[in-house]
Amino acid sequence: MFSHMMVGSNDLDRSKTFYDALFGSLGGKPGFKDPKGRLIYSHNGSLFLVTKPIDGEAATHGNGSTIGFQVTGPEQAHAWHEAGVAAGGTAIEDAPGVRSGGGMSLYLAYLRDPDGNKLCALHRMPAEASTRA
Repeated sequence: MFSHMMVGSNDLDRSKTFYDALFGSLGGKPGFKDPKGRLIYSHNGSLFLVTKPIDGEAATHGNGSTIGFQVTGPEQAHAWHEAGVAAGGTAIEDAPGVRSGGGMSLYLAYLRDPDGNKLCALHRMPAEASTRA
């Protein structure tokens, strides 16, 4: 659905530690810096980038914004969440788990990265789980 996502950071070394752990929990490779100093992560055909803002101002998170990462199941979402917290992220909202409504069930886990960006691991539960949840 998207070609890439980019978030700002005030500390790229801290962000690399965090996102290397986060994407590593999903089977991704560590990020690398391009010639402009941006961190680049490539996984499953998508790109995720982390950069210092090009306008020279401080990086800030978008209030009300969420970046969602598709995961293969609850176990991977849980590993993602644990890796993120261990690498300097903050657990937010409800604990990771199933949320049901509108005839579907989603397994969701939420974090804020060290710069305050809101992230979500999402797994769409099978239809039979929606009727049981």
